[in-house]
Amino acid sequence: MGKYFGTDGVRGIANSELTPELAFKLGRFGGYVLANQTERPKILIGRDTRVSGHMLEGALVSGLLSIGAEVMRLGVITTPGVAYLTKVLGAQAGIMISASHNPVADNGIKFFGPDGFKLSDEQENEIEQLLDAGDDLPRPTGAALGVVNDYFEGGQKYLQFLKQSVDEDFTDIHIALDCANGSTSSLATHLFADLDADISTMGSSPDGLNINDGVGSTHPEALSAFVKEKGADIGLAFDGDGDRIIAIDENGQVVDGDYILYICAKHLQAEARLQQSTVVSTVMSNLGFYKGLEELGIQSVQTAVGDRYVVEEMKKNGYNLGGEQSGHIIFLDYNTTGDGLLTGLQLVNIMKLTGKPLSELAKGMQKFPQTLINVRVKDKYHVTDNEKVEAIIEEVKAEMNGNGRILVRPSGTEPLVRVMVEAATEEKSEAFANKIVTVVQEEMGLPAEE
Repeated sequence: MGKYFGTDGVRGIANSELTPELAFKLGRFGGYVLANQTERPKILIGRDTRVSGHMLEGALVSGLLSIGAEVMRLGVITTPGVAYLTKVLGAQAGIMISASHNPVADNGIKFFGPDGFKLSDEQENEIEQLLDAGDDLPRPTGAALGVVNDYFEGGQKYLQFLKQSVDEDFTDIHIALDCANGSTSSLATHLFADLDADISTMGSSPDGLNINDGVGSTHPEALSAFVKEKGADIGLAFDGDGDRIIAIDENGQVVDGDYILYICAKHLQAEARLQQSTVVSTVMSNLGFYKGLEELGIQSVQTAVGDRYVVEEMKKNGYNLGGEQSGHIIFLDYNTTGDGLLTGLQLVNIMKLTGKPLSELAKGMQKFPQTLINVRVKDKYHVTDNEKVEAIIEEVKAEMNGNGRILVRPSGTEPLVRVMVEAATEEKSEAFANKIVTVVQEEMGLPAEE
């Protein structure tokens, strides 16, 4: 991660950390780098429903116009919608204004290259260098100044693409939608209604302030109650910018990204469409997920936490399915990034094709009980080379005898070491985790807060 760019763009509290001044510079310098000396670069901009979106969009547009860009404003749309349209419209770059599942006060700016993929570390570094240097970029005048147009039809173009990814209509399937009062609020309703599904919606009345507020993929309990209330066959909960999805089965049970990946992998494998019989996931996926894939004869590859690392691995080795437990599911045959609407379509389509309820589709995978404990420490990175911590991890692994999993890693954002343990029973999971935590605390922990 750089000075400005994190694992998913530039984020911060809007108008405090992520200011309009910074957004102007990101538009100016980011546009310049991605334009790659194109005389009149075409740049797309989308946003979610946060109140700060208009402010940051205006600043970004000004920065882009100052380098002579042709800006196309997409309005409220999903992050994967921006990625898709950037590629198919032949734009030099796409920009999404969103902080995804974060609270309303936060916002973020993320870039896509002309191929629809997120930027490489090298491209982000080049933009950061310009941000910290003096501004000596060209300043066109007169007719050479940039222009801005609205392209709100982009959302319809994106929906048409999504509908073409399935062959079936969804007649006689009742779908409950939780749109997190975010980017999918209008899109999801139109998409599933056009496919003749019976739909019930919640979290689809954004007011600029209620995005992710007790709804969406980070609060699946809300949709669980709604599914049972409405008697729906399936619930689909999206996050604020629509790149994640968590499902709810007909009994109100949560079906997270691991289950969704498992179901989709099994289906693609049966149709001989799973490239190299391999699925890519992060190290946070449950051990039960990996065991479930093994029983199907499907291989798995693990990456660091973050959907960008999943996509990098997929591109590098030609895999077409990957994702995260949190609900980023990537179908590279269709789009270049996690896409909640696309994933929801594929999941409902599998139900339609098989005639099976979601609970039955998920049955082949049994999750291992998981314990996650955060330990406040002096130096979180020291955990990777501490001999006593390493010794206790090896001791616990020996006790598990292959029937469990341990992950001890520094937090990406806080002064914490995260200790995650999965085992055959909840009791064992908690006992093993506490055994490791005790040593981490003794070796590098901070005193407990008063």
